[in-house]
Amino acid sequence: MTSLETETPSPAPRDYPEHWEADVLLRDGRTAHLRPILPSDAEGLVEFYAQVSQQSKYYRFFAPMPTLSDRDVARFTTVDHRQRVAFVITLAQKILAVGRYDLLDAERAEVAFLVQDQHQGRGIGQVLLEHLAQAGRERGVKRFVAEVLPDNRRMIQVFREQGYSVKGGWEEGVMHLEFDIDPTETSIGVIAAREHRSEAASIAAFLNAGSVAVIGASRRRDTIGATLVRNLVLGDYAGRVYVVNPAADSVAGMPSYATVGDIPGDVDVAIVAVPADKVQDVVLDCAAKGVHGLVVISSGFAETGEEGRKRQRKLVGLARSYGLRLIGPNCLGVINTASAVSLNASLAPVMPPRGRAGFFCQSGALGTAILEKVRARGLGLSTFVSAGNRADVSGNDLLQYWEEDEATEVILLYLESIGNPRKFSRIARRVSRSKPIIAVRSGRTTQGVPMGHAVRQIAAPPEAVDAMFKQAGILQVDTLEEMFDVAQLLAHQPLPSGSRVAIVGNSDALGLLAVDAAVANGLTVTSATALGADATAEDFEDALDAAIDDDHVDAVVAVYIPPLDAGGEEVANVLAAVGEQSDKPLVSTFLGREGVPELLRVPDLSGDTAGRGSVPSYQAVEAAVRALARVVEYAAWRDRDDQDGAVLEHVDLEAATRQVNELLMHHPQGKNLSDVELQALLGHYGVDLWERVHVHSVEEALAAARQLGWDVVLKATAERLRQRPDLAHVWRNIDDEDDMRDAWASLMELIADPADAEFVVQRTASPGVPIAIGGLEDPLFGPAVSFGIAGALTDLVGDKAFRIPPISAVDAAETVRSVKAAPLLFGFRGSEQVDVAAVEDLIRRVAQLKIDLPQVSQLDLVLVHATAGGVTVLHATGRVAPVADARSDLFVRRLTAPAGDTLPG
Repeated sequence: MTSLETETPSPAPRDYPEHWEADVLLRDGRTAHLRPILPSDAEGLVEFYAQVSQQSKYYRFFAPMPTLSDRDVARFTTVDHRQRVAFVITLAQKILAVGRYDLLDAERAEVAFLVQDQHQGRGIGQVLLEHLAQAGRERGVKRFVAEVLPDNRRMIQVFREQGYSVKGGWEEGVMHLEFDIDPTETSIGVIAAREHRSEAASIAAFLNAGSVAVIGASRRRDTIGATLVRNLVLGDYAGRVYVVNPAADSVAGMPSYATVGDIPGDVDVAIVAVPADKVQDVVLDCAAKGVHGLVVISSGFAETGEEGRKRQRKLVGLARSYGLRLIGPNCLGVINTASAVSLNASLAPVMPPRGRAGFFCQSGALGTAILEKVRARGLGLSTFVSAGNRADVSGNDLLQYWEEDEATEVILLYLESIGNPRKFSRIARRVSRSKPIIAVRSGRTTQGVPMGHAVRQIAAPPEAVDAMFKQAGILQVDTLEEMFDVAQLLAHQPLPSGSRVAIVGNSDALGLLAVDAAVANGLTVTSATALGADATAEDFEDALDAAIDDDHVDAVVAVYIPPLDAGGEEVANVLAAVGEQSDKPLVSTFLGREGVPELLRVPDLSGDTAGRGSVPSYQAVEAAVRALARVVEYAAWRDRDDQDGAVLEHVDLEAATRQVNELLMHHPQGKNLSDVELQALLGHYGVDLWERVHVHSVEEALAAARQLGWDVVLKATAERLRQRPDLAHVWRNIDDEDDMRDAWASLMELIADPADAEFVVQRTASPGVPIAIGGLEDPLFGPAVSFGIAGALTDLVGDKAFRIPPISAVDAAETVRSVKAAPLLFGFRGSEQVDVAAVEDLIRRVAQLKIDLPQVSQLDLVLVHATAGGVTVLHATGRVAPVADARSDLFVRRLTAPAGDTLPG
């Protein structure tokens, strides 16, 4: 046992709320562990309290209290996790802070914190308050109160900056603060902003490290450790490089140290290349040294099977418990091309050129091929991270960093799995507003998860995942080639303001291909100029200038195939000059070259890579047009007004929540909702579900018709009948007793087994277009909403649109129009157009219900009639079921625990 290791606390009692435990990221980007306090923490609490200053103790207890009595210790460490809740934040199992609340009455609790002085200013108080508030909400607490001395400015600031509405008063020289703990838009925004800062700081410490230690460095040139050292040195790394090898005095001409602790200077990042079973020892050594994080190149973890998965979980838990973040294991490494850093802490033999794209991938094996492709295209990268098994640091962390990284203008993601899609969607929606994100997602159709990625598969359909990417503004492409095609355009040319394209070229055949490709990709060709095979550079310049100056043109495609006796240098100069000066994007098929050829480059300030205004070239004109079309799509998404000013009226969240909670109280395992329960639930969201009366005989049908006032329908609602377009299972416009008897007799003849036909009687709805709206809750993915024209044919061809709540008015409008059968709603073949606004409103109401009530695990408006006069909901089904965390990741910051059944962030 090293000096940093401590005894593990005694096993938790049976009623211990384990789901409250969390690894958390503090303001400085380092980790800590938060958990409920235990009686076995008594000794640790005393040790913690001894390191708190007298002033901090006075602020906490309003009186001198130099030590804790045995009675105090027992009272503070023994809680019931209901009326008295307390959390500790630990590092290396040493307590750094304590936060607690004690119930005052059914809805109010008094809250207080105490943080060791040396750890104040790291955002610990805010983290404790977030988690205490979430625990309080679970226990029915509505308000927190706190008594604070007026000169305890740090504590007052914690409460006021949390985003809650804090009311204060004075009594006998003490400030009395009180605030509701229900999450508000402001408080959720505050949490998201802190999450962003801490995760960005965590990644910045890796990519801007001032010193790196290679642990496992070897004198043999063919080893991983030797390669890492060589790449750091030959890459002109601006920081200090240290090598750790207990069996050598020197490596690559540098002194070697037996352990990290023997290194005389500070170490920011450790690159680990030792056997898998030795990595945990390295973690302890690095923790003792004060290293920020580890890049674990070593393999032998989750990618090898169950034993490796256990080793990986233990590794991540150990690293986080000592405050370290971890990239990998089984990764290629990290690269930062900035001249002030020049960090190649990877196995890649060649540094990519400096550029404006940040690249995140998971596969170490694929990473080398990606970097070679980047270099061949002359694209250039700002930073590169290969996360391997992605046990801790993930793409979400990199998005947080790149959002404000001035060197990164385009973000490239190669994703083999998505550990936390809800968080990914939330961050990507924000980042895409300022920086384009291009993503390739392997396993897109099968949603398979590679070995080494300890995540659950997403149960939501692939279309829902695609919808998440689309709503977040992510340019999802099918191949790496297409990713680079789009990236080289975004990295070097301006965004188009529309979809109108001009084509200029000296090949009639390629010009026609360009026109066809543009139309096929949804672009509008406003002009196509054929210059002829003998066109000169001056001809190109005149035609390009005319196209750029044309107010009806948003982008230009240039095609140049040189004559046999020409090299194209003069035309290249023209293209480069126009590309540099134009405020409209220019793409080319220049000599069939791929990437950003030297002739078409505008040097950046450093002179060693392609700068803004460089003209990208494509081997095939179809690839050029396809890339342009994707960029047009992104520009349109970014320009749309997605600020949703329309507030949904007639929504009673309190009543809906009360109904769902009461249902789960009586049915803790969940239940399918009856028609009456669905009527009430939908009614709380302003949706009128028409009454249906279930009947089993003609006499019951007659009674139901009288109850509803006649003009009713009799229909069989069993699934096997509803999905049969060849069966007439509905009898309409029943106005009297004779009609009903005729209807019953006729349906009895059509249906072979009437006993389980599930007959209902319902008022007759106006003729309209049948639509269906559904809502599902995936434990990993979160809520999703579907829309389509109701019927078996829709299900057969999969003509459904999916959207991920929250759904704005713009999202709802796009949803309705995105299905192939949408013309049926807009007056197809002379029919009356339906009230599309009412359809869109209904979609948003279902989406809002799914946001508010994750306990509604399934909700399907199976049959809705859309007419010119509005929408009529005729049939719905639903289910309520308990949920583990009710999407609490919105309300508290937490790194996902390293257990095998949890998900990396």
